[in-house]
Amino acid sequence: MRRRILVTLLASTSIVLVAFLVPLMVMVGQFAVDRAQRELVLEIQPIVSRIPVVAPDELAELLSAMSTRTEHPATMYMADDTVIGAPQRISPAVELARERGAFFADVDGGRDLLVPVYTDTGEAILRVFISDEQLNGSVRGARLTLLVLGLGLLALSVGLGLLLARAFLRPISDLGATAGLLAAGDLTARVPPSDIKEIDDAGDALNRLASRVTELLGLEREEVADLAHRLRTPVAALRLDAESLQPEESAERLVDDVDRLERMVDEVIREARRPLRDDMPATADLCAVTRERASFWLVLAEDQNRRLAGHIPSGPILVAAEARDLGDALDALIGNVFSHTDEGISFRVEVGVTDAESAWLEVTDDGPGIASYDVVERGQSDSGSTGLGLDIARRLAERSGGSIEVGSGASGGARVRLNLTRAPNRRT
Repeated sequence: MRRRILVTLLASTSIVLVAFLVPLMVMVGQFAVDRAQRELVLEIQPIVSRIPVVAPDELAELLSAMSTRTEHPATMYMADDTVIGAPQRISPAVELARERGAFFADVDGGRDLLVPVYTDTGEAILRVFISDEQLNGSVRGARLTLLVLGLGLLALSVGLGLLLARAFLRPISDLGATAGLLAAGDLTARVPPSDIKEIDDAGDALNRLASRVTELLGLEREEVADLAHRLRTPVAALRLDAESLQPEESAERLVDDVDRLERMVDEVIREARRPLRDDMPATADLCAVTRERASFWLVLAEDQNRRLAGHIPSGPILVAAEARDLGDALDALIGNVFSHTDEGISFRVEVGVTDAESAWLEVTDDGPGIASYDVVERGQSDSGSTGLGLDIARRLAERSGGSIEVGSGASGGARVRLNLTRAPNRRT
């Protein structure tokens, strides 16, 4: 936009300058010619007034002195066609001067001033030549001055254009910067006021929108936290029932499950009230989280006669994700295996490294597979569930800068791979 403002100002200023300077230069040239002609007339008037009283044999000396003093060659055509002074043939202009009187005639290289004068022998014509250089001697300087003035005005318009562009673009840049901060998740960003009403109106609308979004997000987080908090009552009742069960081993396992459910409710409350932006980037060990969650699910897999295989490297593989989010995503993927396949169906959990910048986590099963890949979209399911499991995994992968792949494994069952961005190793 800055360039458009400058181009517009340059174009408009150039049009004004051309419309102003071209006629002015023409007028300056014409004024210089007229002045030179007037000065010539004034210079020869004393000579013209002396010619009638000068003897014919002294006319040549008088013309020679005038030519030397004025630097204009002079010639006199007598009534008997005798030529005195600078040799020049009698032109039609001389005869025209005898008829109509004094005037200027254009000739090659300049102009002739033809003036009728009276001598002892009759009427004669005095011809005085003035060159183009003498006519336009001061025109070049005047035109150069006008050209410099025009260039100065053009430079001034460019300077004013830069100031105007800065004054116009600063509020627009502030508006764009605030919109970028809001898009990045900084809901505290606001558009500062300016002296341009239209931009202030847009900024006010954007500020109101940001305030409204902040308000709605706050209400949503509180509603989710309240909803999760309401789960504490049935969880507490479940704990009381679990502690009263026999035998002891079954009650202990059920109490452990209740403890995990309570921790999950607490995590939901903390997650709902967590700020949208974190100052420090999240980092988690993909191998450690996968190994811990696989051990948890192994007990239930043995109860359902499922074989859990896998390949998890021993070394740490750090990825850009929080450990609890990574664990929730893996729980969602393994939970889908238990929810959508029959007991006895085996599954496999694998972890690997793609390159120096990415790693992957893959869960495959030997079940019937996924009927439609649209299940990745939030709320989509082909089995009557809520359809949020794969969406949780997808959002984790995308927050990490990666992606999710859903397809069929080697046995024809479902295969879900999370491609995650690796985080740099931190050495203390």
